[in-house]
This record gives sequence, structure tokens and C-alpha cells, in this order.
Amino acid sequence: MTTFRKQLFRRYEGNPILTPRDWPYTVNGVFNPGVAVDPDGSTVLLVRVEDRSGVSHLTVARSRDGFTDWNVDPHPSFKPDLDLFEEAWGIEDPRITRVGDEYLITYTGFSRGGPLVCLAATRDFRSFERRAVLMSPEDKDAALFPTRFDGRWALIHRPVTSGNYRVGTHIWISWSPDLRHWGDHAVLIHARQGAWWDADRVGLGPPPLPTDQGWLVLFHGVKTTAAGAIYRSGLALLGQDDPGSVLARSTEWIFGPEADYERTGDVPDVVFPTGWLLEPDGDTVRMYYGAADTSVAVASAGLSELLAFVHDHCVCGGSHQRGEPCPAAAGGPTRDG
Repeated sequence: MTTFRKQLFRRYEGNPILTPRDWPYTVNGVFNPGVAVDPDGSTVLLVRVEDRSGVSHLTVARSRDGFTDWNVDPHPSFKPDLDLFEEAWGIEDPRITRVGDEYLITYTGFSRGGPLVCLAATRDFRSFERRAVLMSPEDKDAALFPTRFDGRWALIHRPVTSGNYRVGTHIWISWSPDLRHWGDHAVLIHARQGAWWDADRVGLGPPPLPTDQGWLVLFHGVKTTAAGAIYRSGLALLGQDDPGSVLARSTEWIFGPEADYERTGDVPDVVFPTGWLLEPDGDTVRMYYGAADTSVAVASAGLSELLAFVHDHCVCGGSHQRGEPCPAAAGGPTRDG
């Protein structure tokens, strides 16, 4: 078995890269950004910004190298429409998927009925078009795949079961011919039970990342302790042609709160990845995440190491053949829980 360091992602030494002090207007916290690459190669972050009223909006920040010298829009870039039922209490946690020359943005609308999944689109991150409500309350942590499968779009998302996290809150996949009508809903990754890091509640991190072995997924698990909840992240691998098939799932978490800016803030002990991209070298994965619901940070890892880890540390203990669905990876009780 391959030996790895405790955490595969290496934090940027200049973290956090964006804090409320970097904003040109008064805010409370900046966190959970979606990420994209401009045609000129610049990194674009669509950052969740919570103002001092408690309501969140989205603001664009740009950088040539993706680490330093961020240019933040002087005003909110995408504001909630408070007259809409689905956005009455704000908009949160965008994930960005590029399809052709358009960027499709799934985000959480904080409605009067609870969180739900909305879709917007942009071509330049200067103007935004609302498209549809994709999933009704309570639902969040959603992202689209950048390609269709047999003519259908696939959405990963996280509904809340019966309004109660403790009965198990799982990651689902749903299908649509037109990005409006959704069906064939199925659980993709179950939350495990017991003392495991991903027991009771799991949710998608960044959009799925295409690799030559399948779609790599980074997902969070929430461990409830006597001192509060701890958010950590682990890996899963989905079938290349059938993303509803889970090929592997890591039994261990690979990234968790460690630095001071991750352990202290509005919500302590939270690392919450919402965007990642593959560098031109074809192996370096750059991951952007919210730290303690207060600031934005970045960490990098090798794609080859991530793929090796999810196989070598699969919940089935390596009992299935690589490239075939793992019978223990998607859900239900396993030898690990």
C-alpha cells in the first residue's frame, strides 16, 4: 500500500488569501467560493459574502496567479432578489461548471421554506442570468457535470431527510433532459453510521473533476463531538460514463481543520471546499475553500496522489477490482460502518 502524509493537500503559506479586510465595502465574512478560469488565464473566484445584516450575496475576485494580488469587485456582483421567495434570506455557496463558453452556477437560495438549489449562468462574471430552481427545500451542496450522459444532465446534490440530520443526510444524483425537469433521483453516497468522520451527514464539495479513471469527487463529512461539529473532506471516484456508479470511496478523511484560521472564526473547525481546478501541468489540483466561515484559503495536491489514495484507502479494503463499482462505496452498512 502506498504511504502518504496525513494530509495530501498542502496549504498555501500565504493563507488566508482573502479576508473581510480585503473587501472594498464593510462585510462580516468571506468564504466558500466557486472558481473558474477566465479566457486570459486569470483565476476568478465567486465568493460568498455575508454582510453585517447576516444576509449573504456573491462577489467576484480576480487574480493573475490565483494566489495573490486579488482584484475584488467594488460592489456585490450577484445580489439576492429579496422579493423572490427562493432568495428572500440570501444566496450562498456557489459551484461553477463551464459548459462551452458559458459558466453554469449552482448556488443555494436561502428561501423562506429553507435552503434550495438554484441555477444561474454568466459568460463574463459581470452580468448574471437566473435560470431555474433545480431542487426544492431542503436541499443544497449541488453541482452539475460539464457534459451530458446519453443526452441527459446530471446533478449531484444533498437533500435533508425529513428535516432531520440525525437520520442520515446523504449525497444524491438526479437527471434532467433540459436543466429544468429532474427525475431518476438516487442516493449516490450514503452517510455512514457510528463514530466515523463521515457519519450522519455528507455533502458535495467542488464540482466533480474529470480524470482518465473517472470523475473525482471531494465531499465533506461532519463529525459531531461534545465540543461541536468538525468538517473534514474525503474522496470518491465515479464512473466515467456512468457517474451514478461509485468506483471507490476513501475510508479516511484527507483534509481537515488544522491551521488557526480554520479552527477559529464565526464557525470554528470548518474547512469547506467549493472549488478546484487542474493546473496546466495536468497533475496539480488547486483547491479553494472557506475557513471557519470567515475567510478564503487555498491548498494544492497531486492528482495522481489523490487517485492512488482513493483506491488504496477504499472502504472495501481493496476487495474489488479497479474500474469496477465498489459494492461498499455508495452506501448501506459496510465493514467500516
